[in-house]
Amino acid sequence: MSNIRLFFSATLSADMTGKLDKSQSHYLIKVMRTKENEFFSLFNSGGEWEAKVLTISKSIIEFKIIKKLRQKENTKELWLAFSPIKSNYQNFMLQKATELGVTKFLPIIFDRTIVRKINKERLEKIVIEASEQSNRINVPKIENIQNLNSFLKIDSMNLIFTDLNSNNKKIGKLKLTNKPVCIIVGPEGDFSENEKVQILNFKSVQPIKINDNILRSETAVISAISIINYVIN
Repeated sequence: MSNIRLFFSATLSADMTGKLDKSQSHYLIKVMRTKENEFFSLFNSGGEWEAKVLTISKSIIEFKIIKKLRQKENTKELWLAFSPIKSNYQNFMLQKATELGVTKFLPIIFDRTIVRKINKERLEKIVIEASEQSNRINVPKIENIQNLNSFLKIDSMNLIFTDLNSNNKKIGKLKLTNKPVCIIVGPEGDFSENEKVQILNFKSVQPIKINDNILRSETAVISAISIINYVIN
C-alpha cells in the first residue's frame, strides 16, 4: 500500500470513480511519479480509502475506490485560540498544532495584535497538508477572525488560559469536563490587563503557567498543546 495520502472533500464510497483536481493530479504525476494502476489513499471526515489510478488524461488522474482502510475518527475536541502572527511563524505554528491534534483554530484580534488579517484559504491549505502528512483523518477547521468579546461568548468549552503571571503550575490538577478544551495564547506583546480580566472572568477558565521563560507565540502554542495532550489523553 502506498503512503501517499490526499484529502478529498467529496463523499467517498466503495467502487466509486472520480477525478482529482489539477493540483493533486500534478502532485501525483510530477512529484510522486505515479503511474496508471498504482495505488494511493484518499481521506476525509468519513474515513480513509484505498484508491487506484485508472487513467491519466490531460494531466488529470481518474481513480477508482477499492476498499475502506480506516473508519472515521472519534477525536477529542482540542481548540486553539490564537493571535495572528507573521506568516512564516504562523504557518509553522498551524502545521505543528495540526500534527499535535488541534481540531479547530480560532484566530483572535487582541489589543496588542500586530498582524490583523489572515489568508484563510492559505491557512486551510496548510492544515490539509499537515493532516495528510501526519496520518490524520479529520482536518482541523479554521474559524473566521474575531475579537475577544465575541470569542468569550462561546460557553461550551473548557478554557485553558496560558498566563505567564499565574502561580498554577499543577497541570495534572486541571478539572476538565466533556466540553471541548480550548487553549488561548496571546499575541507577541502579551495580553493587555483588561483582556486578562475578561478572560479570568470567563466561567470555565483555568489559568496555567506553562514556563517560567517568556516564550514566542508559536513556541507557547506547541508547549501548551503538548502539556494539555498529556492531561486529556
